[in-house]
This record gives sequence, structure tokens and C-alpha cells, in this order.
Amino acid sequence: MKRFWIRKALGVMCMVIVGILVFSGIVMLLWNNLMPVLFHFPVISFWQAFGLLILCKILFGGFRGGGHKREWKDKMKQKWMNMTPEEKEKFKEDWGRRCRRPFDPSGRPFDPSRGPGAGRPTREEEEPS
Repeated sequence: MKRFWIRKALGVMCMVIVGILVFSGIVMLLWNNLMPVLFHFPVISFWQAFGLLILCKILFGGFRGGGHKREWKDKMKQKWMNMTPEEKEKFKEDWGRRCRRPFDPSGRPFDPSRGPGAGRPTREEEEPS
């Protein structure tokens, strides 16, 4: 059984290395065929392409596609659907206090379903004319 896990770990490591090599090669080829022609950028080497991939991963968190965010959103939606009306109202009040805007200018209670910015005064309401 232990051999199986060692072989599996080595296989995964090999796949990761091959993936990095392939992606770096693709980035290098695309860069060298497009950027110098379109924008007069310099040609890059394989290791510069690898560094560019790492930089993109750091800046944009790439390669995954946001699947985890979707799972979290679906889980929260399911929790909301399973709440009783009293629990929903308590949640709205608690969340409104945390956001420091429990009521909008019209005096209605905070409602997260109206979207971001709902309940915040507009510029005309903040500044007297």
C-alpha cells in the first residue's frame, strides 16, 4: 500500500513538472510570435516565460478558474434558502450592524438581496444643497 502512494506522489510530481514545462513553452512561443510583431517587445527565453507564468499566478491567482468561489456561493445560497423568515430577518439585522449601514435613507431595513451599495446615501443626500 505504501508503494502505491509513493508511486502516485511521484506520478503527480512528474505531471506537475511536465505541465510547467509545457505551459512555459506555450507562453514563450506565443509571446515570441505575437508581442515583438504587435508591440515591438523583446523576444523572451524559456526561463523568462516561466517567470512570467509565476508572476501571473501571483498577481492574478490564475490556473484554477474560480471553482472554489462558486462552491462557497452555492453553499451560502443553500443556507439562505433553508432559513426561516425569522432567521433571515435576524441575519439581515446582524449583517447590517456589521456593515454599519443597517438602514438605508428611506428607513427600510437592510436587505442583502438588493445588491452592493444598497442603503448607502447618494451624493445628493449626503451634501445639503
